[in-house]
Amino acid sequence: MTRGAMTEFQEKLREQHEESMHRELEALLVTADKAGAEVEKQKDFDGFKKLFHRFLQVKGPSVDWAKINRPPEDSIQPYEKIRAKGLPDNITACLNKLAVVKLNGGLGTSMGCKGPKSLISVRNENTFLDLTVQQIEHLNKTFNADVPLVLMNSFNTDEDTKKILQKYKHHRVNIHTFNQSRYPRINKESLLPIAKNMGVNGDNSEAWYPPATVDLFILHHLMSQPADRRCEFIMEVTDKTRADVKGGTLIQYEDHLRLLEIAQVPKAHVDEFKSVTKFKIFNTNNLWISLPAIKRLQENNNMDLEIIVNPKTLDGGLNVIQLETAVGAAIKSFKNAMGINVPRSRFLPVKTSSDLLLVMSNLYSLEAGSLTMSKKREFPTTPHVKLGSSFTKVQDFLTRFENIPDMLELDHLTVSGDVTFGKNVSLKGTVIIIANHGDRIDIPAGAMLENKIVSGNLRILDH
Repeated sequence: MTRGAMTEFQEKLREQHEESMHRELEALLVTADKAGAEVEKQKDFDGFKKLFHRFLQVKGPSVDWAKINRPPEDSIQPYEKIRAKGLPDNITACLNKLAVVKLNGGLGTSMGCKGPKSLISVRNENTFLDLTVQQIEHLNKTFNADVPLVLMNSFNTDEDTKKILQKYKHHRVNIHTFNQSRYPRINKESLLPIAKNMGVNGDNSEAWYPPATVDLFILHHLMSQPADRRCEFIMEVTDKTRADVKGGTLIQYEDHLRLLEIAQVPKAHVDEFKSVTKFKIFNTNNLWISLPAIKRLQENNNMDLEIIVNPKTLDGGLNVIQLETAVGAAIKSFKNAMGINVPRSRFLPVKTSSDLLLVMSNLYSLEAGSLTMSKKREFPTTPHVKLGSSFTKVQDFLTRFENIPDMLELDHLTVSGDVTFGKNVSLKGTVIIIANHGDRIDIPAGAMLENKIVSGNLRILDH
């Protein structure tokens, strides 16, 4: 077959895939509630058709590894340099030009919870959402400002979230919601949607990030730039550790600052991508974006986001692909975009019960909705915590701790098997607790474990 004939064949195949996809989407629309069908068609399916069309057009990897360079030094500023500029007398004027958008699409199913992940209790019966509202209310009261909170819900979380929002009616914060796009997963072989009705959706399993405080120094930096050099996009990054090797990183690519995600990396270079020496920073998912710039790019159809093809295997063994775009990838489309290397304390994801243990412990102090590393901890680093499968579900996790141990001097904790903790346990240094199959280990009330290993029915041993 000649090259021309091959190209024509591929084009016909693409057209067939698109026609089949359009038919399936129309069939899905029939299953939607009548009132919402037209809205779904406009907002979601039209968007997905464009994404699917681009997916079929893409040839080969989205990045040429040979063209990847480290970002220029001045494109990623240290936070200390931004902070050194100080604050203006009237920071309220800056705050009144700010809106805080929070992703609220994830369910707590991976941690054994029903409903939105943001409704998991984290401290003194306060949920993650409570902390977010408290923090912004504190900001508004302190500076007599009017910073709104905008929640990006999903189909899975919208109804439950709206019910909960009633309790914040008398708080000094205006809360708005909107729904993220709902795109179907597609069969890897047939390239057709696996959903048979509009109610079938996968769990959006993003981590919930306890609210990083609105940093007034970064806000002032954004607002104080000359009009002709106004920074339109800031990505907060922080130094990578071994726990963050899969996190997206900033690179210089074809004269633009660009976000590189692990899903875009050719298999031959994955280890290189994970290297802490070559790619030293990663995206914390705290982004500052100019709204007028977003409006300009949208109106001109210039928001070019690379498609991330995320392969997944469902419980029944079916191989599917999820077409995604990362908001951080938009950085290349904005003028004078930059990264700011912030302290690690501004990045605190909670995706597992191990993460939850950290934020519930005395490692962090809670004030006006903000969690900060306790001043009583001598080292600012976060301990490495790895809890076994017996702790995966939040309800199981809570029943295994009579109260959360003192972890101020902890460096590393590994717990595996059937283990419970009594009241007022103290953990220091490196602590490893392993209950063998069929065994149970109860750490007694008041126990102090410092650089200890507890295994099976053995007594506590020194390292």
